[in-house]
Amino acid sequence: MLKECIDGLNIRPDGTYVDVTFGGGGHSREIMKRLGKNGRLLAFDQDADARQNLIDDERFEFVDQNFRYLKNFCRLHNAIPVNGILADLGVSSFQFDQAERGFSIRFDAELDMRMNQADKLTAKDVVNTYSEADLHRILGIYGEIQNARSLARTIVTARLNAPINTVADLKNVIALLIPRGKENKYLAQVFQALRIEVNQELEALKDFLIQSAEVLVSGGRLVVMSYHSLEDRLVKNFIAKGKFSGEVEKDIYGNDKKPFDAISRGAITASDDEIKNNNRARSAKLRIAVKK
Repeated sequence: MLKECIDGLNIRPDGTYVDVTFGGGGHSREIMKRLGKNGRLLAFDQDADARQNLIDDERFEFVDQNFRYLKNFCRLHNAIPVNGILADLGVSSFQFDQAERGFSIRFDAELDMRMNQADKLTAKDVVNTYSEADLHRILGIYGEIQNARSLARTIVTARLNAPINTVADLKNVIALLIPRGKENKYLAQVFQALRIEVNQELEALKDFLIQSAEVLVSGGRLVVMSYHSLEDRLVKNFIAKGKFSGEVEKDIYGNDKKPFDAISRGAITASDDEIKNNNRARSAKLRIAVKK
C-alpha cells in the first residue's frame, strides 16, 4: 500500500518528514520525490543492514536507532516539529529472506530474530533460559496461541536433554503440538511471539506513538501500517483515545483529551490486486491520523 501510505502523509514540499522504519528505503524514496529543495526527511532504522540502502541527498538524514527514541533524535537533528511520520511495522521482506537472521520458518538457522544485531537477547536465549511461566505468557499473549501452556511445558522439558539452538530444533521439539493442516500458521504465531519478546516490539511501539504526538505539528499526519492484531489494537486505541486501554479522558469542559483525529473511519486494507502481487499485504492494516 505504498500509494496509500504516501498519500496519507499529505506531503508539503517544504515540510519535514520522518520514516521511522527505513528498511529497503522504498517509502523514503517516494517521500523524497515529493519534497522540494527545502524539504527534509529523517529515516530511522536499528538494523545495520539498512545502511546498504541509504539515499545520497542532502535533504536526507539517517538515524541508526530504534524508533522508540524518536523525540530525542528529532531534537538532536533540530527537526521538531515535523509535518508527518510514517511507520511500516514488523519485519521487512529483506530480513525475512536472510536465512541467517532466524526470522523465517522457511529456513534452518540459529534462533536469532534480533532486529538490532547489537542487542544481546536472542530467540535462542528466550527458549533456553526463560521460565515456563514466562514462556507461557509470551506465547499466549504475543503469539495468541491456544495451547500456550502445553507448548511452554514441552519446550522447558525438551531443553533439559539438549539446548534448542536452531529453527529446526524448535520445530522438532514442538511438532506433536502443531494442529494438522495449520502448520504454517501455528509456527508463524510461535515465531511472532519470540520476535516480539526479543525486540520488545510492543513497548517500543507504545513509546513511539506517545512521542509522535509530541513531535508532530498541529495538522501533521501520522501514518502507521501494522501486520497483526496486537500492533493494530495499540495504534487504533491511541488514535481513538490518546491511550492504550480504558476510555478516553475528558477535560473540564467535556472535550476529549486526545492528540489525534482519525482520517478514515476504520483501517485501510490492501486491494485484491495488491494481495495477488504481495501475499504479505493480506494482513496489513493502515491507519492515518491528524494531530490536533
